[in-house]
Amino acid sequence: MSNPPGGLLIIERLLRDRESVWRQIIDERGLGGISLQMLASSSLSFALYGVVLGASNSWMQALTSFVKLPLLFLATLAICLPTLYLFNLVFGARLSVMQTVTLIMVPITVTAVLTLAFAPISLFFLTTSNSYAFFKLLNVGILVLTAVVGLRFLTAGMTAFNAHQVEVARAADALVASDALVASEAKEPALVAAAPEPAPPVWDPHGRPYPAPAPQLPAGQRPASMTLLYIWIALFGFVGTQLAWTLRPFFGSPDEPYALFRDVNGTFYADIFTTIGRLITG
Repeated sequence: MSNPPGGLLIIERLLRDRESVWRQIIDERGLGGISLQMLASSSLSFALYGVVLGASNSWMQALTSFVKLPLLFLATLAICLPTLYLFNLVFGARLSVMQTVTLIMVPITVTAVLTLAFAPISLFFLTTSNSYAFFKLLNVGILVLTAVVGLRFLTAGMTAFNAHQVEVARAADALVASDALVASEAKEPALVAAAPEPAPPVWDPHGRPYPAPAPQLPAGQRPASMTLLYIWIALFGFVGTQLAWTLRPFFGSPDEPYALFRDVNGTFYADIFTTIGRLITG
């Protein structure tokens, strides 16, 4: 088996062969290596896109955004990761810390590299349009779109982990049933030969058979809650947008001087609505 691609090429594996990535996370094989590959890819991709954002103001703003954009995503991850891990522990899922880190790095990497793929489009509008409001809204839309695509990878990964747990439970049930049958044959071979036919299915009032009972997972082990995952995704979004507002500017209005940080007043959402109003009114 060939070694998985490293560096920026990890995105090819995530997009072409994501099932092998889920299997690697489930089996806990080489998670440190693949996590470092994704960290390098996502950090560099966000940094390069940060240069595009800051270019709307000055080369100093571009250099600052080169550092601040990857810092934004990684700091948001550091703030929200313990919550997701504890959510899973409370519900009974058995994701280890390293499995959780690697699983979260998948959507971060997909988001980062897809965002970088939009850089030529962003540069095109930066050089052909004089509207700073449009440029800001365009790039916020790009970041939202790529984040939504990336988070779909997170839900897919958690679904794969849950499916694996169900498969393990089914295999355990089948093994227990097989052991019970072998024990029964060893103790009472004559009765096995005269075993009765299996009971017919039980039908509901609408003439449909009741479904077979779902396999039971071992005590203390349950699939990760998708509801809690969606709650965590919303929390991740709120934390990320507030942190982005705190670390601003990333763009830098061409009419304002360069600033490393600005005063924390207002909110991210109020600024977006204000920008939309300015764009509409011209």
